[in-house]
Amino acid sequence: MTTALVLGLIGLALVDSTSIGTLFIPIWLLLAPGRVRLGRFAVYLGTIVVFYFAAGLLVMVGADAALGVIGALFASVDQTILRGVQLAAGIALLVLSFRMTSKHRKPKGPGRITRWRERALTEEGSTPSLISLALAAAGMELATMLPYLAAIGLLVTSGIGWGGITLSLAAYCVIMVLPAVVLIGVRLVAHERIDPLLQRMNAWMTKNGNETLSWIVGIAGFLIAQNAVGALLAG
Repeated sequence: MTTALVLGLIGLALVDSTSIGTLFIPIWLLLAPGRVRLGRFAVYLGTIVVFYFAAGLLVMVGADAALGVIGALFASVDQTILRGVQLAAGIALLVLSFRMTSKHRKPKGPGRITRWRERALTEEGSTPSLISLALAAAGMELATMLPYLAAIGLLVTSGIGWGGITLSLAAYCVIMVLPAVVLIGVRLVAHERIDPLLQRMNAWMTKNGNETLSWIVGIAGFLIAQNAVGALLAG
């Protein structure tokens, strides 16, 4: 596994760590009245990790089969051309992200960020309700988490074998929830000092959360293009 691939995967995982399911909801759970219950967060974040890991493996199996067919069709095509296509795809995502930002309109009525916040803050905290919340958030976001899908594409085409791919995917899913874990730890040891920061993050997310998809698309495009450039220069 090359350094460029490792850095690219870490970057994509950190982008994925800012989604509703991996960061927004944990922050809202931290803002709920009462003491921090580690078991509650373990259930929620554990469900997120297991869901994305399992979904990633399923997607990879399909992607690997598809790439086998595509590889046979394009076996004679120069790798430089294929990397050029990857670079073009990354640039296209960057352009798309700017168009998404310029066309953004303030939604009428409560947006999806507000709805998720209300659901997170009204959950009773039982294990089934937390698992349901995690699965609902992860399931709704999976199709729009372009960094995760991009990471799967990078892993499938990395040539590191299924053992390396599986371990890398597991590490990726853990990195996705690390920022939330850090916030939980800080909340435990510095409640009064971290609470204002959480409140500010909550206010920012509620106001700007609906625009984050354009940022995610742009960052994913940059990382995909950067990986292609690295491969072209190395080749």
